Amino acid sequence: MTAVDPGESLEVAARAKRVLGTRVGRQLGTFAGLIMLCVVLWAATPHFLTVSNLLNVLEQTTLNAVVAVGMTFVIISAGIDLSVGSVLAVAGIGLALALAAGVPAPVAIAIALGIGTGCGLANGLLVTVGRLPPFIATLGMMSVARGVALMLAEGRPISGFPDGFRAIATARVLGIPSPVLITILIYAVAHFVLTRTVFGRTTYAIGGNEEAARLSGVDVRFHKTAVYGVAGLTSAAAAVVLTARLNSAQPTAGTMYELDAIAATVIGGTSLLGGEGSLAGTLIGALIMGVLRNGLNLLNVSSFLQQVVIGVVIIGAVTVDMALKRR
Repeated sequence: MTAVDPGESLEVAARAKRVLGTRVGRQLGTFAGLIMLCVVLWAATPHFLTVSNLLNVLEQTTLNAVVAVGMTFVIISAGIDLSVGSVLAVAGIGLALALAAGVPAPVAIAIALGIGTGCGLANGLLVTVGRLPPFIATLGMMSVARGVALMLAEGRPISGFPDGFRAIATARVLGIPSPVLITILIYAVAHFVLTRTVFGRTTYAIGGNEEAARLSGVDVRFHKTAVYGVAGLTSAAAAVVLTARLNSAQPTAGTMYELDAIAATVIGGTSLLGGEGSLAGTLIGALIMGVLRNGLNLLNVSSFLQQVVIGVVIIGAVTVDMALKRR
């Protein structure tokens, strides 16, 4: 029986404590920030803490939260995706054209999800096979997807869809809007994939040290390509919800969504350097942005100043993230 070195055991315990403290502590800190923000807004305006307004906040947050799911996968793998807003637009236009042609809603939704996943996989291939930096590859896809959406729609919105399709956004279950339930389902599935599957563990490994993952036998090209496919899939899922909500698909939809998704992900504690993050944190980050926007609207703060406030929050979150990463 081999003796255990007490010094080594203490070192392992200390390391585990640091890791636990960093991940759990940051998530708890972010959640505490959300609660404090809600308390401040409740004190500032009596209209904030009402059932109708809180449901409205949740419903308005769903789009950013869903897009941020894919962004979390990408950033954990040490990548970035600037095309999610444009992919949302082209997937929505594809969905609308299919519905306008009389295609059954389930098939049309599958077409939209396929378009989004295809765009994401194209991003992944440009990064892995083409060896382009993720910033450049997805920046190019942002322009391509937006241009295709504008061409397919001829620059005009497409509207008028069956009531059955619109129920995706208008229905309520026990008083809860269906987009909120869809978002919960997407997060549950994505959380399982990220924390309980080989694909999820490999995503963390690639983001932590890509070369080490490759030397360990991981097919880095396949997994990185698939990660971008996930980002395209969640963007298309958001497009389905948005199209049903507006009863219209617009080729200009999704503008600046990529920045909101990155902000929610980083505020939630996902490191821009890769290898660290969680979907629970991303959801909290998306809620912080949703609550902040809602509160500023209730306080009649101008939209220009709102951009300043949100920008300051993003800069602060990234500063804290980099400081903790250095430690």
